[in-house]
Order: sequence, then C-alpha cells, then structure tokens
Amino acid sequence: MKKVFFQSFLVLGAGMVSAQEIAGQTRDDSDGVTLQEVEVVASRASEKTPVAYSNMDKQAIEAANFGQDIPFLLLLTPSVVATSDAGTGIGYTSFRIRGTDANRINITSNGIPLNDSESHGVFWVNMPDFASSLQDLQVQRGVGTSTNGAGAFGASINMKTENVPLQSYSEFDGGLGSFNTQKATYKLGTGILGDHWAFDGRLSSITSDGFIDRAAVDLKSYFAQGAYFNDHSLVKFITFGGREKTYHAWDGVPSYKLAEGNRTFNPSGHMKEDENERPLAPFYDNQTDNYNQTHYQLSLLQRLNSDLNLNVALHYTKGEGFYEEYKVGQKYSEYRLTPTYYLDKNGKSKELKKDLVREKWLDNDFYGGIFSLDYTNEKWNISLGGGANKYEGNHFGYVKWVKDYSGDEAFQPNHEYYRSTGNKTDANIYLKANYQLTNELSLYGDAQYRYIDYQIKGENDVWDWSIEKMQNLNVHDKFNFFNPKAGLFYQINKENNVYASFAIANREPNRNNYTNANINEITKPERLQDYELGYKFNNRTFSAGVNLYYMDYKDQLVLTGKVNDIGEPLTSNVPESYRMGAELVLGARITSWLKWNGNVTLSSNEIKNYTEYVDEYDNDWEWIGQVENALGTTPIAFSPNVTAGSSFAVSLKNWDGGLQSNFVGKQYIDNTGSDIRSLDAYFVNNLRLGYTFHLKSVKSLALNVLVNNLFNAQYESNAWVYSSYQQGARNEDFGYFPQAGTNVMANVVMKF
Repeated sequence: MKKVFFQSFLVLGAGMVSAQEIAGQTRDDSDGVTLQEVEVVASRASEKTPVAYSNMDKQAIEAANFGQDIPFLLLLTPSVVATSDAGTGIGYTSFRIRGTDANRINITSNGIPLNDSESHGVFWVNMPDFASSLQDLQVQRGVGTSTNGAGAFGASINMKTENVPLQSYSEFDGGLGSFNTQKATYKLGTGILGDHWAFDGRLSSITSDGFIDRAAVDLKSYFAQGAYFNDHSLVKFITFGGREKTYHAWDGVPSYKLAEGNRTFNPSGHMKEDENERPLAPFYDNQTDNYNQTHYQLSLLQRLNSDLNLNVALHYTKGEGFYEEYKVGQKYSEYRLTPTYYLDKNGKSKELKKDLVREKWLDNDFYGGIFSLDYTNEKWNISLGGGANKYEGNHFGYVKWVKDYSGDEAFQPNHEYYRSTGNKTDANIYLKANYQLTNELSLYGDAQYRYIDYQIKGENDVWDWSIEKMQNLNVHDKFNFFNPKAGLFYQINKENNVYASFAIANREPNRNNYTNANINEITKPERLQDYELGYKFNNRTFSAGVNLYYMDYKDQLVLTGKVNDIGEPLTSNVPESYRMGAELVLGARITSWLKWNGNVTLSSNEIKNYTEYVDEYDNDWEWIGQVENALGTTPIAFSPNVTAGSSFAVSLKNWDGGLQSNFVGKQYIDNTGSDIRSLDAYFVNNLRLGYTFHLKSVKSLALNVLVNNLFNAQYESNAWVYSSYQQGARNEDFGYFPQAGTNVMANVVMKF
C-alpha cells in the first residue's frame, strides 16, 4: 500500500488555532480517502484551563436547532437568560450571562470578532440560521481567556464554523410550525477534490408571523467555504451573510394592555392616538427593519515544524440597511424643517405637530487581520497572538413623507435631517502560556494589551432643545488597557480536579453610552476583577462541578431599565458593584439510552450606594430637571438570583428526544429594587421527539417535533420602564415582552 501523509488544519482565526498533527491520510486504489482533522484553538479553554466554560458539539447544536436564534440554543448552558422581541426566539433576540447583557459579552466566529464596534452587540437577526453552519461552540463565563474584539465582561462565546467536507453530501432541512413559521435549509458539499480541495455551502430561508401582533420576519442567509490543503498548510475562504426584514416589535406590550389580558398587542407603527396618547389602529404597513450583512474570512494555517504553527486570518464585513417608521405628532424643528406656530386656547404660541414617515440608515465597513503563533511540547503550550481591526460607520436619516405639510417651502422627499460618523481602531496583542509544573499541577498565565481609538463626529438623530439644534457629537477617546490573567489547575486523581484563577478586564463605553448619557454625566470605561474557584468530578456514569465566582466592578455600565427609540437597552456607570455566585453543574448516564444534565446558579448582584436620577416635568410636560433618590445598596437590573436548567436526552434505536427545562428567578427592571418594577420568576419546559429512517435512497430521513413551552407558562422575559415626576407624583411607563405560550415546530431532515 502506498501511503501519502499530509496534515490538514482548520483555522479559528485570531483565537489561535494551535494546530496539532492530523492523522495521516492513507490511500490506495481501492480505499478512497480518509482525513481526520484535529484542532486546538488557543482562544478556547482546554481541559486544564482554570476558567468556567461549557462546550456544545455539533450533535447538540443540531438537536436544538429548529430555526431559533443562537441565544435560545445557549439555554442549555449555565447562567443564561434569553429573550425574544417577537416571543418566538426568531428575529430580534438577545441573552444575558450571569446577569451581564450581550453588549458586554465577547463573541467570535473562527476567532474573528463579531461584536459591532459601536454598539458592542451581535444582532442575530442579521445571521439567521447560523447554527446550521456551526461545528461547535464554547461559552466561557467570567473574563475567560484573551480573545480578539470587544472586552469580555461577563462571558465570551467562541463559535467554530463547520469543517471542510471529507465526503460529498447534500442535505435538506424543512420545517413548519405555529405562527406560520417556515424554515428551509439546503446544504451541499463536494468532499475532497484532487487530494487538495474541498467546498461546501448552505442556503436558508426562515419566515414567521411571530407571537406578537405583526412581528413578522423574513430572513434569508447563506454560508459558503472552500479550502486548499497540502502536507503543511491549509488555506480557507469563508463567506456568510444574511438579509432580514422584520416588523418592529421592540416597543414591547404596554402594561395596560397586559392588565386587559392582551399579551400580543404591538404599539409599533400606530397612526392614531387617543386622548391619553395611547396608540390606536390603524398601523403603518412598512414599519420595518431592513438590513444586509455580509462577512468574508480568509485564513492560513502553516505548520512550521512539529511544535510550531502559524495562524493568520483576514476579514471584512459589510453592513447596510435602514428602519422605516411612522411617527405621530412630530415637531418640524426636530427634523430640520421650517417650524409652523399657532396660538393655543390660552394664547400661548406653540409649534405645530404633524405625522411623518422617517428612515434611519446605517452603512458600515469592518475589516482587519488577526494572527497567532502557537508552540506546544510536553511541558509548554504557548500562544502569541493578536490583531488589528478598523470600523467605519455612517449614520444618517431621511424624512420620507409629512402629512399635510404646512411649511413655507414645498416638502422634498428624502429630506436629510442628521448625519454622523463613527470610526474605531481596535488593536491587541497577547501572550498566554500553560506550563505543566508536575504531573498534577499546571500553571496558567495570560497577558493582553489592547488599544482603542474611537471617534464620533457630526449630528445625532436627537434634537437638543437647550441649543435648538440636532445634538452635536464630538467624541475622540483613546484607551490603553492591560488585561492580565493567572491561574492554577490541579489534577487530584483521574476523576477529580480543582482550579483557581484571577483576571482583570477593561472595557470602553459603546456609542449609546456617549449619545444617551444623562446631563452632566461623563461616561467612563469599566474595570473588572474576576475571581474564580472550581472543582470537577467525572467518571463514566456521573459528573459534577461547582464554580464559585466573585466579579468586582469599578464604574460598571449597568442596565437602567430604559431603552432608546429603537428598543436598545440603555446603561449608566455606577462606581462600585459586584456579582458573586455559585454555578453547579451535574450530569448522569442513567441508562445506556437515557442521559440527564442539569445546572443551577445561585448569585447575588448588587450596586453599592446607588443613586437614581428621575426626570421631572411641569404641568405642560416640559422638562425642568431631575430628582435624585439615594437608595443605598440595591440589586442590579436583570440579574436574577437563581437560574437553573435541566435536560433529559433519550436515544433508543431510531428514536431520540429530550425534555429541556429552564427556571429564571425574579428580575428587577431597573436598579431600584422595587417590586413594582420587576418581572416574576418563570419556569418553561420544551419537549423534543424525533425518529430517523435509514433508507436505501437516502443516508437518513429524520422526522422531528419540538413543543415549546409545553405547559403554556404565561411569562415575560424582558421589559423596560421610564419613570418621571410631575407635581411630586411618580409616573411610570412600561413595555413588556411576553413570550409565546405552547407552540409547535416540526421538521424533516434528509441527508444524501
């Protein structure tokens, strides 16, 4: 037999693919080609890394993937809370880990940053069905290991896209479900061509009417990759993108509608109001969000010798889109239109208000490069890595139409009323090492330097009445952050180990922290000291782990409970705060066909010496100042003291299924600790059942059914509140996000 040996490596971008040697390829005239790919990614935690982490492999992702966004797939991991604007897990979704909002969670794809440079968030609606192209993912809780992109201030998520195909294949995944939900996914792969090439791709479409009224989504996406490999190199090109059109549901359901028993009312797009300025029908048909986002990744993994590997990747992301909305009773001056005045019944001059339609646009480019140099021997595992990224964003808005326009000049459609830019340079370099001091004890060290240069110029989309102009934006901040980490891992015996670590992380403010800051508020960067202590037990039938953490924050940007006009949560610095807790993870192989995994997090999340600032208005609802309320120590908003999860998995002959349960404790909507401004605890169960046929004409044909919210729990997973004072009385306006009751999704998966 003639043997031809070569190695193939997969790149996880800047996260550093520390490549190990791949098993040899053996080929003769009759055997075909066998290729095994083995990779160790330096941005990921390994078995002896002293941090808290959870892995989801391809099988677990496929079992949970019925078209919902990735935040809902993460519910299988500890300390996660997910929410959906439309109530179904499709469209605009978000999540929190250890109470930390997603804007402060580092997310990468193949080691390449995904967080938006200005908002710091990842908009999963722009990446529909991305789970169908994932090989696996890892969630690190706490600061975790050094990675590229946004600072990890509660967790980091490292996603790895699918391996290049070893054999040709095709696959169809089609689904139907409640709320007229439809999913179609097509996948195709070539297998290895000419010993050195491989290609595959995916096309997806997801549509749904949503649980909330008019919360419809129309999502399209694709994924494609090609790879060339030889004995010592792998060159890989990946592109993926999404196009979304969603009806606005980010205003939430008003509290008075919930009190009436109406859990699906959507005020977005209303074209009339009653005497109390409450929205009435009819609703604007094109109250929609429209966005296209395309990613390109080109990576090289070069094996330099048996111990040393070089990993380099270039990336580019193009985003462009707008949202359109109908606005009732707007002042011309706020849109740079000539104002018209009239005399009210008291003879007071007031500006005329009219309905209008506006569009707000975002056009941005994000590009850069990342690298890692990885060295491995019996004692050492060392990675030197980093990267540099550039973001260029344009923000601008148009008035498309004005009802009965009465200005001095004829209204010109596409009237531009604001324009600004956001430019950001983000560079980092890190050195991390794991040294096996003895057979039982290993030492971990990790140091990162990160540089940020951020500029905002132009005019914001908000009218500033103090200067009677659009809000002026003139920000130019530079940050130099040093983020050290250190830890110990001790293998007590084959089944037991313990670890401890300490890490410091720093993070810059995002765009909204600057543009939505309170009057006279100076937005500051955050600083975190993270202490972690863990124990793990594992044998063939049972596993258990406990992780204790204390996260001590300086100037933490906590959620205030308020949102801006597109539903983005607003935050504000608090000088001293902390999150502390215990995460318990259990697993058991009950029988050969039944497994159980569970987790529970018990925590305390508090702000020290919190002062609340509440807007105050006169009798005509003209702003006159703010009221300060010193409240002492208070709980941090959206940080439940208890979260828990349970998953039973069955695999018996051709049958498989599972029962997933999630409990989320009471959450406060703002930082006052008031029961009036809180969300009740909830407990939700999802049941999955599947049967796989093995036929001559196809590799497999699987029929699956998912019943979400099996027991029809009535709950709200998110909310916002705006508090104000008038004549000494406190007023509150709420928006709640109810999640769907019992609903069903069924799919058929054919693999060829």
